[in-house]
Amino acid sequence: MCSFCSIKCWFIFFNTVFLASGVALITIGALQYSTYSQIGTFAGSGLSKIAIVLIAVGVTITLVSLLGHFGAFLNKSTMISCFICILIIIILLEIFTGAAFYIFRSRTALLQMNSDINAQARTVVNEYSPKDRHAVNRIQEKFSCCGADSYTDWTKSVGWKNHDAVPDSCCPEKREGCGHDKDNAHKKGCIAAIKLFLLKNLVWVGGVCIALGITEVFGVLVGVCLCLDIKRKNYENVD
Repeated sequence: MCSFCSIKCWFIFFNTVFLASGVALITIGALQYSTYSQIGTFAGSGLSKIAIVLIAVGVTITLVSLLGHFGAFLNKSTMISCFICILIIIILLEIFTGAAFYIFRSRTALLQMNSDINAQARTVVNEYSPKDRHAVNRIQEKFSCCGADSYTDWTKSVGWKNHDAVPDSCCPEKREGCGHDKDNAHKKGCIAAIKLFLLKNLVWVGGVCIALGITEVFGVLVGVCLCLDIKRKNYENVD
């Protein structure tokens, strides 16, 4: 009985950590959605889906965790078994995803992505169309940058008519008309700032995936033990 309670407590502890990670991913994805959408407008539509993926993964983790919680509280071995199977599938998907990232991390793929981001950002700044202006200005404000490669991009922009100034969103302290003083504008281009942001996020996501992977393996082992204990207990009650 003591052993059963101990295994059950460990399983609930694991599941609580798992649930918290799912909720955290949903929260981060929701909070970062507007940022990634603006980055998508500025540097490529594919990047805007990152937040959606984070939310989808968070929802999946949360639902699987709740299944495990219900199984543990109701002492249902079938629910625990479903939880274990789904968790094993998630682990396998993570392994395949990691392998895919490893395969596509080749220099050619990275250069292609790099080239796509550069081309999109330069086009958006050059055109500065009304539908993209809000996103461009928000990116420049958020990342303290100006233009695609540098603030001088605005002197060649077709959509930006005042080539003797830059948008006010380039200013360290935004105020109306501050863009006329180009010397005080941010000099760093937004391409470099966005790539640094994505790199930091990639490292963070990699760390979270490793931590989740270790937690999931532990969860499968404890889940199997709990499932066997519940079945053993049911057999003893029948006898």
